[in-house]
Amino acid sequence: MTTPTTLTTTPHPTTPPLQPHELGEALRAATHKLERNLPWLGHTFPDDATVQGQYRPRPPQQGEPEGANVGWTTGFCTGMLWLTYEHLADDRYRTVADTHVLSFRDRLDRAVDIDHHDLGFLYSLSCVAAHRLTGSTVARQTALDAADLLLRRYFPAAGIIQAWGDLHDPAQRGRIIVDCLMNLPLLYWATEQTGDDRYRAAAYQHALRSRDVLVRPDHTTFHTFHFDVQTGVPLTGSTHQGAHDHSCWARGQAWSIYGFALSYAATRDPRFLKTACELAGYFLSHLPADHVAYWDLSFDASSGEPRDSSAAAIAACGLLELARWLPDGSDRNQAVSTAHSIVASLIRHYATTDHDASNALLLHGVYHRPHGIGVDEANLWGDYFYLEALTRLTRDWTPYW
Repeated sequence: MTTPTTLTTTPHPTTPPLQPHELGEALRAATHKLERNLPWLGHTFPDDATVQGQYRPRPPQQGEPEGANVGWTTGFCTGMLWLTYEHLADDRYRTVADTHVLSFRDRLDRAVDIDHHDLGFLYSLSCVAAHRLTGSTVARQTALDAADLLLRRYFPAAGIIQAWGDLHDPAQRGRIIVDCLMNLPLLYWATEQTGDDRYRAAAYQHALRSRDVLVRPDHTTFHTFHFDVQTGVPLTGSTHQGAHDHSCWARGQAWSIYGFALSYAATRDPRFLKTACELAGYFLSHLPADHVAYWDLSFDASSGEPRDSSAAAIAACGLLELARWLPDGSDRNQAVSTAHSIVASLIRHYATTDHDASNALLLHGVYHRPHGIGVDEANLWGDYFYLEALTRLTRDWTPYW
């Protein structure tokens, strides 16, 4: 196999190498923080992002009480429990995670906030993980039922999975967003489990269409794109959380690096590997000296804009996944070394320690800068991907994706 593209980027000041003892201490601090949170995680889901560094229970919404399993981010909390269970082999984490699995089963049964594509985020990290680690038949069936729901959002004429809302809502009909690339593994997994190729075919077509329209010629990404679902004609790109329609939202670029690498892993289509490399090259060339991106890659140090540690953590995981599939050589080496540099910076400057009052793992993230939500706060996906990155760097790990 030949290298599909290049990851050559503008050189950055050297970050001191990540030391094994730093990884071990960071992992210990992260799991200790989760242990402190464990007593209330068994019956309460935290909100998407912290307020002044503290996670609070999810507010009542959509007819559900405080702390209920609602929204798009609860799977990240369960995913952290499964990661910690793998590290510590401590049945306390499995017990709480198994309780979460039952909550995700109940969420499907009662149709609580499932009218969106984020079923992959929710059910890969909760139920697919549970089935892989424990063999739970309840988790397996729940994940397959979630895959069925996700498949219903597929429009064959356009080859896309609609992101949000009622499939007949004109305001949302035919919208895709770059985040969905991380939801596709639930469909690939469903085909592995059942032999039914409909799941894989829909995911594959959505990934191809995303490559065609979300990825710009300069290797940046749109956050969203709109289609005519009757004719399949692409209409226009825009943003929901980026600085403007034609900027490059950092978290979206990170989702796409990781998402295309995962689609390559599932399909072995070399176009996905090539695209992941090109997107990674752009991301890496727009990192500041400490390797943690500003929330939109159009910004630099002169902007006064905040960093997004969650985008950095996602990108580190994406680079390590990409490195699994690249041949030995400079591109693979750069993917691994940059992931190490990102994680080193997160450990040294962004992660919490036992001495911090915060109940989060990774500070200085950004949820939704244009709306002023979760700016310079921790968030659940940042915490999850930080712990996943530590996991990837300290053990031979089988992804939940």
